[in-house]
Amino acid sequence: MKRVKAACICQTLHFMRKEELGQTEASVQEEVKRYKQSLDRSRTQYKMYKILEETLQPDGSVILKLKKQYNQSPVGEYFN
Repeated sequence: MKRVKAACICQTLHFMRKEELGQTEASVQEEVKRYKQSLDRSRTQYKMYKILEETLQPDGSVILKLKKQYNQSPVGEYFN
């Protein structure tokens, strides 16, 4: 028999400007802010996340690297 001892998901998200829609750097920053707020709102007792890095790119886009708990599996040492 096997059991998950610890698990997490590592994600790299790229919030890109939509130049054809006239999207500005400020609106990209607002989209990142809304995403972070959605992480906080959806957080339950067991759901964890950790933002590792947030990088503003020269073109105004943002790259966000994070770790998130996988389902309700224990996170073990991943968040230390």
